[in-house]
Amino acid sequence: MDNYHLPVLLHEVLGGLAPRPGAHLVDGTLGAGGHAAAWLEASGPNGRVTGFDRDPAALALAAERLAPYAGRIGIIHASHTELARHVAPASADAVLLDLGFSSMQIDDPARGFSFQANGPLDMRFDPTAGESAADLVNTLPETSLADLIYEYGEERFSRRVARAICLARPLYTTHALAEVVRRAVPRTGEKIDPATRTFQALRIAVNGELEAIRATLPQAVAALRPGGRLAVISFHSLEDRIVKEYFRREAQGCICPPEQLICTCQHVPSLRLITRKPITATPAEIDANPRARSAKLRVAEKVGG
Repeated sequence: MDNYHLPVLLHEVLGGLAPRPGAHLVDGTLGAGGHAAAWLEASGPNGRVTGFDRDPAALALAAERLAPYAGRIGIIHASHTELARHVAPASADAVLLDLGFSSMQIDDPARGFSFQANGPLDMRFDPTAGESAADLVNTLPETSLADLIYEYGEERFSRRVARAICLARPLYTTHALAEVVRRAVPRTGEKIDPATRTFQALRIAVNGELEAIRATLPQAVAALRPGGRLAVISFHSLEDRIVKEYFRREAQGCICPPEQLICTCQHVPSLRLITRKPITATPAEIDANPRARSAKLRVAEKVGG
């Protein structure tokens, strides 16, 4: 294995997006460039990638990895929510969104994404902008913190957790927060660490992840040429639900309420579903890359002229 982050569901992504010579991919979550490198190989000799990422460290790694494809790769330090500012309508043959956070980020204690090693409570994809997890943990009112942990972490003991956090403030490190959460969550026999859901909730909130998905999906469809494909990899139910519902709605004609007898919405389908059910990783991939265990891939094709 090399030092680069392993791209999840790589063969399945390529199969779903169907690269061909000269094709243009918009990679909304470039990361270390694994998916982009595979696309550039498959779309040679003149296929292109426009890659977005909020993380400067990831962009530096991607630039190193993709250096052999100079002239065919454009790297943009921005969120995929800004896709429409940088990509012309109907100019892409494929768009890929690999949601969530990468192994590079979780393995670096200084980024504060994981409680496996002690580090500062940061969790920002772009550590140069916005509020950190420590800012939220130490300033949010107890009720707001409980709501955040319940909504984004699906933590049923969210009120106990929020109360414990507020009593223990200030908290500035991953280990300190994890210990507070573990003491607040009753033992239920679950295999996952009791702090997992709270850390997920804070990461989602810090980076506005769910709002970003909702904002990006229409921009991704607009960027595609007719016949172009959109692939989205999600890693938890909240992400996948947003993608599933968007794909389903945009693949329908009428979206009026079922009880309405006459259609007034004039909705025209913009997508055709390529995957009716999400594609998941093979046992072999999970053995090689445990992060792939929770990955779900959905693919749709743009319709219309």
